[in-house]
Amino acid sequence: MSGGTLRVLQWQMTVPEQPERALDSAAEACRRARELGASLVTLPEMFCCPYDTANFPRYAQPEGGRIDRACAALAREYGVWLSAGSVPELGGDGRVYNTAKVFDPAGSLAARHRKMHLFDIDVPGGQVFRESDALSAGDSVTVFDTPFGRMGLCVCYDFRFPELGRLMALRGASVILVPAAFNLTTGPKHWTLMFRAQAMFNQCFALGTSPARNMAASYHAYGHSIAVDPWGAVLAELDAGEDFQLVTLDLAEAERVRAQIPLLRHRRTDVYSLTER
Repeated sequence: MSGGTLRVLQWQMTVPEQPERALDSAAEACRRARELGASLVTLPEMFCCPYDTANFPRYAQPEGGRIDRACAALAREYGVWLSAGSVPELGGDGRVYNTAKVFDPAGSLAARHRKMHLFDIDVPGGQVFRESDALSAGDSVTVFDTPFGRMGLCVCYDFRFPELGRLMALRGASVILVPAAFNLTTGPKHWTLMFRAQAMFNQCFALGTSPARNMAASYHAYGHSIAVDPWGAVLAELDAGEDFQLVTLDLAEAERVRAQIPLLRHRRTDVYSLTER
């Protein structure tokens, strides 16, 4: 991981019904980032589509469609790295995926991750949701290189699986970006715990960016966009409403923590192993 610092603007926005309004909000995030000296902007899961299974096919855009083109143009116009949340993407196979993308300051696609673990849950007295009714699952672990070092990318429910966080760390990621939309059942119980645990176990920065809570919507996001350091300490966390936060990451911290408590080197690979298919 490179030394120095990285300033990140996490943008906790209300997801509108009109994608053009979502893009206007993304443009405001990029404008604020340039004004405040942030090099990376992060948007939430399904930032341009209200989170509902009925909406995913309706809002789905082909790869390279207008949402992708608009996000690439924003990254280029404002000279920032843009982690453009996630969108419902229509694949060439005719299936719809929950896809996260990152664009570099030249407007080029730096990373794409299709959500691997679909959010199919049934909590008595709480949340019931079945992403698999409308979405298909991806099958790739995603890391990508930046001038700030190597980063990982996954979407929401993906980050509950410790194997995925560990695989990204083993592939060199010291910062993991997670556009996410926990709800009012799972959020209070697990949101902060999950980000702290993954950051601590993998000795990396973990950044979760959520939509703002909208009680008029069918799905009520928890909010609480969060940044956690490689010790597992919370650097910053928002409340539930529309807001943003600036977080400065000391990029050498992951290397220092991994040197002081060398978890990755101390794994007993003679006894157990973690491999990708």
